Amino acid sequence: MQIERLVQMVFYIINHGHVTAKELSDYFNVSTRTIYRDINILTIAGIPVLSTKGTKGGISLIEGYTIDRSLLSKEEQQSVFQGLQILQAAKYPNAETALSKISAVFRNALESKWLDVDFSYWGSDEKEKIKISDLQYAILNKHIIRFQYFNSELKRSERVIEPMRLIFKSHAWYIAGYCRAKEEIRTFRISRMKQLQITTETFEREWNSDYSIVSESRTECSIPVLKLKFSPEIAHRVFDEFHEDQIHVGEDGNYYAAVQYELNNWTIHYLLSFGKYVEVIEPESARTMLRERAEDIAKLYI
Repeated sequence: MQIERLVQMVFYIINHGHVTAKELSDYFNVSTRTIYRDINILTIAGIPVLSTKGTKGGISLIEGYTIDRSLLSKEEQQSVFQGLQILQAAKYPNAETALSKISAVFRNALESKWLDVDFSYWGSDEKEKIKISDLQYAILNKHIIRFQYFNSELKRSERVIEPMRLIFKSHAWYIAGYCRAKEEIRTFRISRMKQLQITTETFEREWNSDYSIVSESRTECSIPVLKLKFSPEIAHRVFDEFHEDQIHVGEDGNYYAAVQYELNNWTIHYLLSFGKYVEVIEPESARTMLRERAEDIAKLYI
């Protein structure tokens, strides 16, 4: 639409300072004649667009012209800009255009770009980045989603849910929604969701504001405290994955942590990922489970 192009043209000129008609025609995919016609319209509307001929000619705005941005403080402008960068990382529709416009309006108040957001995990491909964007679309437009899910016990199931919230908690992304199989709101870790499908079917259910990602039946007193000893060689992972209040350095130079984990396959596999650099001090049941799993692995190489 012409009005949309006119608005974008003003922001483009503000952002670039000095442009050519050819540059604008290529950017907006219209003829140079259309560009000059738009410039006339902008001039009539009171926008001080200057058009000069010659080798150093081009299109610009009168020096000192800017758009009033006094409604927002510098800190608020930074917050808006950073929020748009997050949307851009999530591949939100039109975020790139909005980011360009805001950057043009606030260009004198913004610091250089310091924030880079990538929702995918290390080593993942482009599909993981797209997954977040697809889920965002499904939530905002209330589309039913289908996917295969692997729980902490590595059991696979087919799920159909009404997606309602994206949640980031403890180093991982989750989606919360009404699970039609379980007939209640459940949370699913996004990295365990495979073969995601956004269906055309929609739903009307609204989010329950009282819902918590922590199940009411999962009381902390029923989860054992694992006391762990880590070798100094793995210190970088210890500080990456545990809170500093959970860690202390012993007189022997090793690192000690006390954490609450359910004793299940996920916990054992997680501890095994530290290899020989972790030892479970207690409880004894966890030591037994870890030893038995390690023995099973060792048998494969006899």
